[in-house]
Order: sequence, then C-alpha cells, then structure tokens
Amino acid sequence: MAKVFDYITEELQNFIAAQHIFFVGSAPLSSTGHVNLSPKGLECFRVLSPHKVAYLDLTGSGNETSAHLQENGRITLMFCAFQEPPCILRLYGQGCTILPTSPEWNSLYSLFPPIPGTRQIIVADIERVQTSCGLGIPLYEYQSQRQTLVNWASKKGEKGIKEYQQQKNLISIDGLSTPLSK
Repeated sequence: MAKVFDYITEELQNFIAAQHIFFVGSAPLSSTGHVNLSPKGLECFRVLSPHKVAYLDLTGSGNETSAHLQENGRITLMFCAFQEPPCILRLYGQGCTILPTSPEWNSLYSLFPPIPGTRQIIVADIERVQTSCGLGIPLYEYQSQRQTLVNWASKKGEKGIKEYQQQKNLISIDGLSTPLSK
C-alpha cells in the first residue's frame, strides 16, 4: 500500500498542484509539549525542487510551526485526495522560517501571489516522500477558497497585522520563542 520515493516526482508534483488544502505537522522536543497540526489553503504551496518545498504562511492565531522549526526543524506536510483517485502524500523533512527581513525573501516571495497578512515563508528540505492508499478518506467536492482570513488582514492593514503579530505570534503555546520575537 505505502510507497516511498527518493524525491518528489513529476507525478507527485501534479498531485500536489491539484490539491486545495494541505496539512502541516510539527512538534517541540519536550514530551509534554503540544503537537501542532495546521490546515493550509489559498493555493500557497510550491515545489521548489524534487527535494525542497515552500509555503506562504499567513498571520494566524498562533505561530507554532515556526517555533517548532526554530527549536528542532522537524516538519511533515500531508496532502489528501478528496476526489478520485484516492491518495495520501506525506513529505517529511527539516524546515526553516524565512522572514521578510531575510536575504532569501524576495526571490521566494515572488513565487507566490501577494496575500494580505503574509507573515513568513516556511521552506522545507524533504528527506522522505511517502504515499499511502487513502481508501478511507471521504470524497468531498471543492467549492472555493475562503476569503475570511484575507479580508480580516486587509481590514487590519499592515500596521494592525504587525501589532497582532506582536501580541499573538511571538511565543508558542509551550513557551517557545518564534523567529518573529527576535
């Protein structure tokens, strides 16, 4: 059932491009820390090479992934086919956070559409690529991307977003600092 690949193949890149949602998993080193699992949308995922991916990360209620990456780098990205044919794809790797002040920002940011509330870009070097059957995943029909987060960020404006990030995005729920806190 499960297949392991040496890299993200062209077929898997096409599968990724067809998905409207993906999930990001990360965790702190502490055994008492909280595992984080975040759904992402808005067509903000890019395959940079057969071993490297990135996604545009928008301002949200927390910044767990970024805190975990700063502590230990571990990240898992998962894509599920909610239409036929069934498939689950997991990308395992080591990630890092790229802030707007980073030298790499401009070249990476140019790969994405400008979205209000953009906070950072998460980049991951992929070490393991694995598919599994996905036979137990229900079928869903895609309607559209929600615009609620984009509208919220537009209404807050750049200054309001920065203030929100200072209040909500500097420390993880387990007390880990994020790159925004520096």
